[in-house]
Amino acid sequence: MTELSQLERYADLIEYRAGTQGDKPYILHEEQTISFAEFNHHTCRVVNGLRDRGAEPGDGLAILMGNCPEYYYLFNGMPRGGLYTVPINTALKGEGLKYILVHSDVKYLVVDEDLYPKIKELGPEIGKIEKIFVRRTSDTALPENAVDFAELLQAAPDEPNYQTDPNVITHLMYTSGTTGFPKGVVNRAKTDRVQGMVNMAGMLVKPDDVFYTALPLFHANALVITASLAMAGGVPFGLDKKFSASRFWENTRRYGATQFNGIGAMIPILMKQPERPDDRDNSVRAVISAACPINLWEAFEKRFGLQIWEIYGAVDGGGVMTLNMGNAPAGSIGKPLRGEWKLVDENDEEVPAGEIGEMINKVDEGSIRTAEYYKNDEASAKKSQGGWIRSGDLFYADKDKNLYFVDRASDSMRRRGENISSFEVESIVEKYPDVMTCAAFGVPSELGEDEVMLWVKPVAGKTLDLKELIRHCVDNMAFFMIPRYIDMVEDIPRTGTLRSQKAGMKKQGVTDRTWDREKEMPDLKKR
Repeated sequence: MTELSQLERYADLIEYRAGTQGDKPYILHEEQTISFAEFNHHTCRVVNGLRDRGAEPGDGLAILMGNCPEYYYLFNGMPRGGLYTVPINTALKGEGLKYILVHSDVKYLVVDEDLYPKIKELGPEIGKIEKIFVRRTSDTALPENAVDFAELLQAAPDEPNYQTDPNVITHLMYTSGTTGFPKGVVNRAKTDRVQGMVNMAGMLVKPDDVFYTALPLFHANALVITASLAMAGGVPFGLDKKFSASRFWENTRRYGATQFNGIGAMIPILMKQPERPDDRDNSVRAVISAACPINLWEAFEKRFGLQIWEIYGAVDGGGVMTLNMGNAPAGSIGKPLRGEWKLVDENDEEVPAGEIGEMINKVDEGSIRTAEYYKNDEASAKKSQGGWIRSGDLFYADKDKNLYFVDRASDSMRRRGENISSFEVESIVEKYPDVMTCAAFGVPSELGEDEVMLWVKPVAGKTLDLKELIRHCVDNMAFFMIPRYIDMVEDIPRTGTLRSQKAGMKKQGVTDRTWDREKEMPDLKKR
């Protein structure tokens, strides 16, 4: 058998683990347990089943499904026959959904039966789609002209007869659109970077680890990082259908989880749950976190008896990744693991330590590759212009060159000549006891630039005093950062990965019901 250090394709890694781990559990989902060997066979079955029905290398298959093992079969199986997959956000509908199905040129679609009505609404002809497979979870009749997905799993479990083309597309990951339709990030067989995942597993994974995720599989975090890291380390992972703050720790105990990924608002939401005497009574030893607020870092570790490892990466980041496993201060994402990088201002001039700039990374196909967007050469060229791939994210570095995430460039604000991080504003506001969660964004100011606006969801059963909230802000942030406008809401609209969806909030802006600090607290003075 080929040594782990010599594997080149992800399919080779799957086969390797099937041979070394065999009947050891790989996926734990509700009452199901799928071993490494079974997973290997299922990935072969689905692509063989599709090829038996006429699919050829270069064809695409879209996946519109909730969290389930079959999702992984398709995502990892299609490239074994030269086909590519397109994971789709299950919240999409109408024109947003149709755009991806048409733009991605897929010929096949697998959809959950409860999501099929979204497809039916799009009409009888959708782009190049020739066949729709429905994953059934009830006795409901199969939709007309659809095929039962279970038929794909009846195909032979043999390795497909396909010689991998390094340039073939393996999957397209569509990024969230902010000012227009999303862009499809291209991943090819030659950019699998299996050895990078193996090396990372060597740093992060112990033989007795059990991973856990409740994040949606249309996002790279659960689909690629959690599952691939578990595969590379030869350990199981528990998969739940969706994130539940109230049942989160109960679910990790059920699977015996030792690691999970915490992204977006997950850590603040978990910290807002009522404290329990058994908070530390869990098996989790580490959280692979993205954007953990610095004020919650040590408090979260202490309350739940674990360690936070902060990581940074992006699906269109060309392979850029940072990691802080305690080798950098709390709050830092560490340093890029490879390649040349720098922080630059709007004129692409490098900024000194302590000043905020966009991270850009030198393109070197041996470590950092160019970004490629499907059928969008202009965006691809702009992303990697001048031989540097642009992150689109803002950071500052300390004297030791440890990086600290500030904000997404698209979410940052500017007021009275000062740059404001929405991430920092949110972190401070969410420290207020009666605030469950919030979103900060900029709205136009009559003086130019931005005014800071908040959408705030109070803790259940609490009456939020907005004047007291503002006084909390005065005590904890620079005066130019203090929100002027506040809307109290029942919920913050979020993506499946708990990232707040600010485009709609910005579009709505200030309304007649919006609370205005300058009207309600006109005598507020700087402190």
